[in-house]
Amino acid sequence: MNAGSETRQDVVHIRGPLANTRRKLAAGKLTVGYIGGSITDGRPAHNWPEPVTRWLTANYPGVRIVVENAGIGATGSDLAAFRAKRDLIDRGCDLVFVEFAVNDNSTPTERRQKTREGLLRQLLSGDAMDVVLVYTYCQDMYGPMSEGRMPPSIAEFEALAEHYELSSVWMGLHAFNEVKAGLLRWEEWLPDGLHPTERGSYSYGSSVIGFLQAALAGSMDADDANGGGTRLTRPQPLDTGNWERVGFVPFDDVRTEGPWTVRRWVTLEWIDRALSTSAVGAKLYFKFEGRGLALAFDFGKLSAECRYRIDGGDWQATSRERPSWCGPQGWLKLETLADDLPQGSHEVELEVIHGDKPDCGGTRFDLAFIGILI
Repeated sequence: MNAGSETRQDVVHIRGPLANTRRKLAAGKLTVGYIGGSITDGRPAHNWPEPVTRWLTANYPGVRIVVENAGIGATGSDLAAFRAKRDLIDRGCDLVFVEFAVNDNSTPTERRQKTREGLLRQLLSGDAMDVVLVYTYCQDMYGPMSEGRMPPSIAEFEALAEHYELSSVWMGLHAFNEVKAGLLRWEEWLPDGLHPTERGSYSYGSSVIGFLQAALAGSMDADDANGGGTRLTRPQPLDTGNWERVGFVPFDDVRTEGPWTVRRWVTLEWIDRALSTSAVGAKLYFKFEGRGLALAFDFGKLSAECRYRIDGGDWQATSRERPSWCGPQGWLKLETLADDLPQGSHEVELEVIHGDKPDCGGTRFDLAFIGILI
């Protein structure tokens, strides 16, 4: 598939029945999950999941609608691959909307397709969950869309949608078409070119509502009503190096040197406990079995950097960007240290450093989890 030349311009693609969603609605309880970046994040209380949820509650008044919004601003499908089990699967989601076309936009194709496919394969690992892909908009997409082409980040998601027979909604195209038709002013949609206003979020949500109206229309057939629509097998992966199999190194298995504490984390709701220090020179040592390693942090302008080495190799130092919008802390940020190691046992040494970036303003080192690719 040549992503840059993709010319299909439909907002909605229905690739299969929402069989599980229909059964759960009939049974009287539906748990809806959302995962994505700041455009999906539930904390602003006006993003596109809100009108979608309100439509569900209004149109199914006898059904208990449970919402699990796992969207977090400034995060991509790489972090989501480590969060899928805890924040969506273990919470019993029946229908999940995945929104990462924008936040993965600057990530190279090979990496983002590995992380996306790993996330989707985890969500599809059971026999029931319905998964729908949704695509929003960023300014890099203006050129292709104005020429009637599909931006690469979206075209690559569509390749996964077709392979796994997942429905998709191009919310950004719906809003873009409203602007072209004079139904929506650009400043009503995206005053900063990325984050929608409440009116813009309603436009996004209305396209998803249109999809749900079409996908849920009519009565269930006998197979769906009796569970015959459940998924029995998944197709083979497009990339065998995808991030489906992930795990964690428990903090109890980490040897520390210096003043470290394990704390219940009360400042960022997506972190349960953090391994924390503010001492330059503090060290960590741990082993893991797998082929890749990623660290997640409560990150900000007061965060320290670190240097690390794997299996006694050369020391490498992190040097993370701190954008102008970044606060002193509060950004759940993933740092991938390796994803192409030989499968097997590995040893890691890590030391906290201040870093040489002028915007590195502190020495906080707040580790949310140690993730491994298996």
